[in-house]
Amino acid sequence: MSVTASPPVPPESSQAPSRRLRLGPSLRAADIDMRLLGMLGALALIWVGFHFWSGGTFLTPRNLWNLSVQTATVAIMATGMVLIIVSRNIDLSVGSVLGAVGMAMAMLQREILPDWIGYDHWAMWIIALAAGLLLGAIIGGLHGFIIAYVGVPSFIVTLGGYLVWRGVAWWQASGQTIAPMDKTFQLLGGGSRGNIGGLWSWVVGGVACLAIVFMAVNGRRQRTKFGLRLRPLGMDVGLAALSCGVVLGAVGYLNLYYLPERVAAERGGGDIPFGLANPVLILIGVTLVMTFIATRLRFGRYVFAIGGNPEAAELGGIKTRWVIMKTFILMGILVAIAAAVQTARLNAAVSGLGQSAELYVIAAAVIGGTSFAGGVGTVSGAVLGALVMQSLQSGMVLVGVEAPIQDVAAGIVLVFAVALDTLVKRRPK
Repeated sequence: MSVTASPPVPPESSQAPSRRLRLGPSLRAADIDMRLLGMLGALALIWVGFHFWSGGTFLTPRNLWNLSVQTATVAIMATGMVLIIVSRNIDLSVGSVLGAVGMAMAMLQREILPDWIGYDHWAMWIIALAAGLLLGAIIGGLHGFIIAYVGVPSFIVTLGGYLVWRGVAWWQASGQTIAPMDKTFQLLGGGSRGNIGGLWSWVVGGVACLAIVFMAVNGRRQRTKFGLRLRPLGMDVGLAALSCGVVLGAVGYLNLYYLPERVAAERGGGDIPFGLANPVLILIGVTLVMTFIATRLRFGRYVFAIGGNPEAAELGGIKTRWVIMKTFILMGILVAIAAAVQTARLNAAVSGLGQSAELYVIAAAVIGGTSFAGGVGTVSGAVLGALVMQSLQSGMVLVGVEAPIQDVAAGIVLVFAVALDTLVKRRPK
């Protein structure tokens, strides 16, 4: 009689890993960016830490509303810096260009246009903004031409621009402060008038949720169409619901910040929410457009191809020099938009406008996952990186940290982000 031996039962300890939830593989299977999660975790630590350090002030609706407005300028420029760095270049002049363009728009409104069309003309802000965008594009095109066609490294060209345009910003008004700006132009900067109120903020939040649901449904449809692996339906539904909850929660919390009593009395009295500020709406629009350019247009794919392998891109028929020049033109336009927002927010232009902005813009892009090695970067990551950098600065100001120490902290964060990127690339696959 034969006896069939039963297979040995593995010890309980060897079975444990199969039953244990392994978070890393689960997140990778869900196509969730681990670096993005890390940034969100760091942002949460910064917010909670400064909230307790400031005695419960940091996470108030008023401070977060101000933080959203302050972040807009850096984030707008960071969306363009992503493409610059992805193409293996750098732009050290963005802060100086912001100052020069902002001063030019202010001079138009206070010294030049009033002699032609008078003060408070309805077209004043349109002419000033259009001229600023054109000037930004010209400056960016000049940088791009010297870099792409003359062959001077971007570090040298933009370092020279850092010095030249800072001098131009001072020269335009001989160092004087130019103020105030046109009343309509001021709306670009936020404030008690530059917002859309509580009701329209809810409308924007609702539209954002519809967009999130549409992208989730369309993403599954596209994956099915091309035979790609699908995430579990419950996970897609959960992520969409979580994203909508965050959006609506943010809108609801910011709507708890009300207009001052004097301003509210002029509008009928009561608690009137500020709502989303105009700079935040501009940032949302810029982010959507830049994401579309980077991911959907041929130009964006060419930029990433050049950053990944410039020689292969050239051999593949891409006009690399013209693409590089266009990235700097686009950067100049974005700097002009940021200059308009910053000048309108301050309701003045000073020769020191935009000082140290290049540090925060580059840091935002790098913290957001853009690699100095080229070929890697996301627009949304740069916006989140800008929020991280601005949260650090805002928190340090709130608790009374001196300005030199703020620069020290920003520099340490930048070096740490680049070091982290280098270590990740060295890690064996």
